[in-house]
Amino acid sequence: MSPARPGPPHAVTVVTVVGIGADGWAGLTDTSRAALHDAQVLIGGPRQLELLPAQCPGERITWPSPLRPAVAALLAEHAERRVVVLASGDPMFYGIGRALTEVAGAVRVLPHPSSVSYACARLGWPLEDVEVVTLVGRPAARLTAALHEGRRLLVLSADATTPGRVAALLRDRGFGPSRMRVLEQLGGPLEHASDEADADGWSRPPGDSLNIVAVECRRAPETPRLGAVPGLPDEAYEHDGQLTKRHVRAATLGVLAPAPGELLWDIGGGSGSIAIEWLRTHPACRAVTVERDPVRAERIVRNAERLGVPGLQVITGAAPAVLNELPAPDAVFIGGGLTVPGLLDACWAALPYGGRLVANTVTLESEALLADAYRCHGGELVRLAVAHAVPVGGFTGWRQAMPVTQWAVQKSLNPPPGDDR
Repeated sequence: MSPARPGPPHAVTVVTVVGIGADGWAGLTDTSRAALHDAQVLIGGPRQLELLPAQCPGERITWPSPLRPAVAALLAEHAERRVVVLASGDPMFYGIGRALTEVAGAVRVLPHPSSVSYACARLGWPLEDVEVVTLVGRPAARLTAALHEGRRLLVLSADATTPGRVAALLRDRGFGPSRMRVLEQLGGPLEHASDEADADGWSRPPGDSLNIVAVECRRAPETPRLGAVPGLPDEAYEHDGQLTKRHVRAATLGVLAPAPGELLWDIGGGSGSIAIEWLRTHPACRAVTVERDPVRAERIVRNAERLGVPGLQVITGAAPAVLNELPAPDAVFIGGGLTVPGLLDACWAALPYGGRLVANTVTLESEALLADAYRCHGGELVRLAVAHAVPVGGFTGWRQAMPVTQWAVQKSLNPPPGDDR
């Protein structure tokens, strides 16, 4: 379920958003210049406002900090005036355009080439083959999920220190041989590109704060390979034994079927592997994991950061008591605590129609609960058995892991009469 958006203030009619690059006034189209000349109010960051000539007569207002909570009030304050908002490059690409479309009555966007377009042009990289990761207001750990051998990345920098932090992260995650370049002030008279160097040997001091980092990913030979689909090696996780093992984890994510923008409840997080791999399927996926043991909860946080999804929300507490505080899920996974009175019923009640629930267990007591739920709600009840080849004297035999009983079900898409959930 997508998060609710605030409604637009009715007094605001049309807000014009003008994208501007490092080339300033000289790089604007006639249409953008006319909008800026005609504006009664000019809103932007200090750097953007300084690029405008004195003949733009509008009142100049610098965005307050934090910016996002102030957008609606600031637009409403100037609702009867012609407002133009300045943005860097393309306002609809990790820019202010998104926030404005959520709160303004109507938005007219006049874009400028983005720094990503400029970077690809300078590097000779096809734009459609490049992955973009923004670290503006976001932790550097987000970059980890994009690290795959041979991939080309463009990292949107928060400031002049970002390239150094990117290099440190690449070294720490086993991608020290990756090749890096920093491109500064793209499209402007002070444009500059650094020499290429690998992350292991990166020693370039901080330069201009307006920069983008180009990375060609190269994995060190001893670094474990982490794929893009669920079923990461168990060794990728820090754990105390409470871990949904690799093959069962892959099967579980298969039936949970994550989709962009959806929210997962991971109940009984253990090491956080289900929620982490749910989040790794798409940057827009969201997840909350509930873990009553504070030591394990801290471990989940470390695993999430290490595997590139620091946005995982970890709730330290016992289910079902803490579930009322959470936003409604699109899917629920129960990996522990099935015998806690009321837990399964609370998860089922919280699930919207069309949502999915998956529960795994290895105990007879919990298996009986899943059998009852299967009789009541339908779905699919399966047993997952995995055996590993191990030495038996001078030969090889099978060692059977504990079988896992799994119940997977989708809540009916047709609610009963009178139920408006």
